[in-house]
Amino acid sequence: MDSKTIYLTKDGLGELKKEYEELSKIKRPDVLERVSQARSMGDLSENAEYVAAREELSFIDGRIDELEELIKQAVLIQESRSKSSQTVKLGSTVTVNIKGKKEVFTVVGEWEADPGEKKISHESPLGKALIGKKVGEKVEVEAPAGIVVYTIASVS
Repeated sequence: MDSKTIYLTKDGLGELKKEYEELSKIKRPDVLERVSQARSMGDLSENAEYVAAREELSFIDGRIDELEELIKQAVLIQESRSKSSQTVKLGSTVTVNIKGKKEVFTVVGEWEADPGEKKISHESPLGKALIGKKVGEKVEVEAPAGIVVYTIASVS
């Protein structure tokens, strides 16, 4: 994994730590038990359960390693205490107007981005356009359908 900074909110870091705990303390021991049981069944060359359990163990170990690196490299996004912040930054919740409709986005690090939950990465085209802008400013973002203009209504 490269040494790129991993920006996470407090909740995002908590989710990664929770997944790490579940994988290392619950799922991995269960799969190790399955490997052990399958191994005791005899001929490993024709034992599909053994092969499947080994593959799952390999996947879990890879994810545990990835989570350890992410947690080690994580930089917490400082959530703004003052509600008067007018400038968009990492961790900001931004209300924008698009063609008369209001949309609310939270700007997060790329590991936490989830478009379904309106969490956009600071690395995304919209995230990059919003960072550093203030209430009232317009940003233009290139989209597959053409240029979309967003007007920043509020920042918190």
